[in-house]
Amino acid sequence: MPSTRDIRRRIRSVKSTAQITKAMQMVASSKMRKAQLAALAGRPYATLMNSVLGEVLEHSSGDFSHPLMEKRTVQKRAVVVVSTDKGLCGALNSNLARELIKFDPQTTVFVTVGRKASQFIARTRRQLAAEFTYSDTPRFPEARAISRAVREMFTKGEVDAVDVLFTRFINTLSQTATVIPLLPVVELTRQNTGLRSAPDPEAAKRPDVPEFLFEPSPQQVLGELLPHWVNFLMYQVLLEAKASEHSARMVAMKNATDNAKGLIKDLTLDYNKMRQAMITKELLEISSAAMALG
Repeated sequence: MPSTRDIRRRIRSVKSTAQITKAMQMVASSKMRKAQLAALAGRPYATLMNSVLGEVLEHSSGDFSHPLMEKRTVQKRAVVVVSTDKGLCGALNSNLARELIKFDPQTTVFVTVGRKASQFIARTRRQLAAEFTYSDTPRFPEARAISRAVREMFTKGEVDAVDVLFTRFINTLSQTATVIPLLPVVELTRQNTGLRSAPDPEAAKRPDVPEFLFEPSPQQVLGELLPHWVNFLMYQVLLEAKASEHSARMVAMKNATDNAKGLIKDLTLDYNKMRQAMITKELLEISSAAMALG
């Protein structure tokens, strides 16, 4: 049975842990809001770009072809895994790992973005083709470097398809591990990206459909915009992953702080009970000694 000294030492230790988790919660909370706004702000642009490119496809001739749209029998697949660099963010990385192991290791190569994904690939002895990192505030050049690497793998014939595995931000309490196709670009729709913006309730009431005019030609416009679309889709994925990371870390640290406070309360109660029992025991000993002498 622990002594009162042991319990006091345990209470001090848990209080120190609670202070650390509270500080981490505040830091994650300050970063979370900014990351969430950035992720939500990019969704309307992604939706509009998908709509424009879909319109270009409809107006382009049937014999139009582009290296990024080449459909091949999938014998080798590349998966871009976007994880975190640090832990303490709940089950976020575990959910990614659960989706990652569904891919056949014999026919899949992985491109990791974030140290946690790289460590998991190394532990499970899977094929790692490239490794990238990204900052707390994702930048477009970082996304462009990642997409350039996978585009080169696809156009050179090293892989026949490219998917992206990341954590899609839903709200502060909910993030979902999601797999979306990146290459080949087959359908430019919002459903294809899995990054839908909020639906516009007024859109269905508008009788007029916007008409797009393309110069010099739909084929040339599509050829120029396809690489940019892939770059921006990767950038939006990084924004979604970072918003999910900060939200998950804030919630995890809040739960840790609340658990620490509950543990301190229980330990304090045990300490007071033990102290009260010791005082009662001493009083009984004194009373017994006085009665014996009396």
